[in-house]
Amino acid sequence: MLNVRLNDLAVEALGPSVAAIPRDRLASGLREMIADGVVLTGEVITLGGIPGWAGWPPGRQADLTGWECFVSSFHLEDHLPIEVGSLPDGEPVISEADQVLMLRHGLGFALEIASAAPVPVRCVVGANRTNGTFRFHRARPGETWLHEDLDGYRFEKMITVDRGPATLGGTPW
Repeated sequence: MLNVRLNDLAVEALGPSVAAIPRDRLASGLREMIADGVVLTGEVITLGGIPGWAGWPPGRQADLTGWECFVSSFHLEDHLPIEVGSLPDGEPVISEADQVLMLRHGLGFALEIASAAPVPVRCVVGANRTNGTFRFHRARPGETWLHEDLDGYRFEKMITVDRGPATLGGTPW
């Protein structure tokens, strides 16, 4: 079962048609990442296998979910043709239109990860005025990266994509 959830900020930004960027139109860097596949190594999932810099899970993280989120996390603005401005103090600034672009690419990428994952998975896409992030982790009972109430993220547009058996109600927790 596939379950996509958005907080109110993401719904407001994306408007009535929550359209993901299809795989063939994803940014080239995102297409290259998914080309390496989603790999299950022991109890953890990663893109293309465990990178040498990551160490063996859970490393310094509290649990396997935290380790996977650490290893899979990247900034969407590093892979998309968007303009990142800056305030006088150096803080980055991303326009609302570019935040929407990050959400649409992130959602498209999340759908690709969810369909390729060999185990139940949760993908997390976030965008705000300073950056956009993507991460994913294996769905495990009792472990999660996020607060259950996505609207609790008051300054972040949030999307989750969960894929798991229907017996779990589409989400593993």
